[in-house]
Amino acid sequence: MAHRLALAMMLATCAAVPAAAQVADLRSTTAFRVCADPANAPMSMKDGSGFENRLAAKFGEWLGLPVTYSWFPSGMGFITKTLRAGTCDVVMGYAQGDELVQNTNHYYTSVFGIVARRDGPLADVDRLGDPALKGHPLGVIAGSPPATIMARAGLAKDMRGADLFVDRRVEDPVGELIEGVREGSLDAAVLWGPLAGPRLKDDPDLQFTPLLQETTGPKMFYRITMGVRLGEQEWKRQLNSLIRRHQDEIDALLHEAGVPLVDDYGKALAP
Repeated sequence: MAHRLALAMMLATCAAVPAAAQVADLRSTTAFRVCADPANAPMSMKDGSGFENRLAAKFGEWLGLPVTYSWFPSGMGFITKTLRAGTCDVVMGYAQGDELVQNTNHYYTSVFGIVARRDGPLADVDRLGDPALKGHPLGVIAGSPPATIMARAGLAKDMRGADLFVDRRVEDPVGELIEGVREGSLDAAVLWGPLAGPRLKDDPDLQFTPLLQETTGPKMFYRITMGVRLGEQEWKRQLNSLIRRHQDEIDALLHEAGVPLVDDYGKALAP
């Protein structure tokens, strides 16, 4: 749940509810009501500092509506307690293809990558099958797509997993893995780009290398959309129109934030 991915691995385990529980036409006409995690840095933050907060502010501006939030921690029950409860109308940063919501068109595509020290032994590694990774302590979010590839590549004994489902108001697994690379307890960490890239944008010591060379599944790139309630077709079309008309501005905001953007096929970095 972009926020969660903001992510496919989180979305797949969110609690589903029967389709009959859906209530259409709950959208507010007086506010752009956003469902978000209050502590999912650097994506969404209750103080408004996340890049998805800044994107939401842009959409509110384009719609001519004030932005309001329904805050709830990412993970189990997020959609049920927010979007489906009618307390908000859109989830920012939602991975394409999940059945709990109706997806808008995607407004960016990003990728997992390797965080390593610029002067470290793994600085040149750009694929998880590289033999150079073996024997090095490697951080990864347990259950994430790259963890599967790493295990298949014989790196299970080198992996140091961090939990995905935590209360980010008190825990920061991505930040802890990055800090592990910085202070040397880890030689690298494999992380989702929108969570890692903005933290490393101006870092003189650490780098983020997108995983663009992987040839086996699961895929390392994901198209990111907004999630709206099932059946709210007019609302989806309105958001799709805004995405299409303002894509250049969206890209510029994401680039400025340090989000690694790739083409729609995950084969090359976007300009």
